[in-house]
Amino acid sequence: MNWRDYWNQDTPIYTGERHKLLHYRLIANDIVGLIPSPDAAVLDYGCGEALFADKIAAKCARLTLSDAAPLVRERLNERFKGNGRITVLSTDDVADLPDASFDLIVVNSLVQYLSLDEFRALLKLAHDKLKADGRLVLGDIIPPDISPVTDAKALLSFAWQGGFLRSALTGLARTAFSEYRKIREEVGLAQYSEEEIVDLLEDAGFRPERSLRNLGHNQARMTFVGRPVQAREIEDDLTER
Repeated sequence: MNWRDYWNQDTPIYTGERHKLLHYRLIANDIVGLIPSPDAAVLDYGCGEALFADKIAAKCARLTLSDAAPLVRERLNERFKGNGRITVLSTDDVADLPDASFDLIVVNSLVQYLSLDEFRALLKLAHDKLKADGRLVLGDIIPPDISPVTDAKALLSFAWQGGFLRSALTGLARTAFSEYRKIREEVGLAQYSEEEIVDLLEDAGFRPERSLRNLGHNQARMTFVGRPVQAREIEDDLTER
């Protein structure tokens, strides 16, 4: 099993329904805070169940939800079928969209499940699909020095604040013996230092910047913003050198 197969099913990654609801509400609020204007076109790439996507769509002109898992897309289409601002696509279909289509592309908690080649391809795709003044936001990047214990502490703190501590403790114990633990050991999770992400973004034609705050609850992980470098900027850089 690979990560794409894993996410195309009901998984125990959330410790309960309250955990899932609070997680997706927090992510939706974070994305809303990134939207540059009510006229913006937004792409949530690798969106997962996106339970509060309607809240995001209410703050922009057009929201495209994209996910690789057919089961996830089926549920998204059912949940938001009456919302004219929301379109659901597979991640493969994004390549067929016109270039320079989006003001904001958010890729949250996905990079860790991609190979380096897949990550590079995603950065190129995002660069093509962003408008000249658009932004790419990479959220929940796992640094090399983070441990599962740090992640567990972040979850328990979130659970304490959100009122689901008991289910979080039970869920952590369940995850230790779950398929997620097994595939994580077999396939692994991609981890990147700040310097590595900066280099990858620059190689893909972005001007990178690390955000002060990570998307979501785990502040031991990192979020980066990339802005497309324009041809004139490249010429200016070469001239200065």
